[in-house]
Amino acid sequence: MDSVVSDVTELLEEEEQLQAWQTDRTRAPIATKIVVAGGFGVGKTTLVTAVSEIQPLQTEALMTRASEDTDDLSATPDKATTTVAMDFGRITLDDDLVLYLFGTPGQQRFWFMWDDLVRGAIGAVVLADTRRLSDCFPALDYFESCGLPYVVAVNHFDGSEEFEPDDVREALTVPPHVPVLVMDARRRISVIETLLSLVGHALDATPA
Repeated sequence: MDSVVSDVTELLEEEEQLQAWQTDRTRAPIATKIVVAGGFGVGKTTLVTAVSEIQPLQTEALMTRASEDTDDLSATPDKATTTVAMDFGRITLDDDLVLYLFGTPGQQRFWFMWDDLVRGAIGAVVLADTRRLSDCFPALDYFESCGLPYVVAVNHFDGSEEFEPDDVREALTVPPHVPVLVMDARRRISVIETLLSLVGHALDATPA
């Protein structure tokens, strides 16, 4: 009997956590896909994990000596794992707006997967680390070339020098119409603000 009561209690708790659109079939949400890109170790997995309302899917693998010559750990000496396929998470921003987040792998040897991850996306967040801004140039060039709306989010790391968004814009030659933000990928509210900025920018950039 105790087992049955426990099962029912767990079921009720799960139902309470469901969104309105998940229980009312007449309220189909707008599902949108967003890509999170940037250089190696810039915080993509952290961002997806911080904001996802479901257990995020991660494809983290332990780093081995085979990658020592290709993965620069000078700025992230404590990093022991790396994304080898993608990160996936979900966040509901409103009753009828659900964002599906796809984090791309940062190393050049995994760039061949970007075309598949970007397909169907409304926009992208390009994460930047001011200690190695050049690492995000490939992502910027990629999204510029394919015409996908994007925002630049400077992930501020503890102990790193702080720069104004305009300074980062100038250093990266980001066009004036593209939002440049300073955020903390570990803080949920900071990530949500970045995602809202991207959604707004994507809507403005999409022809009516």
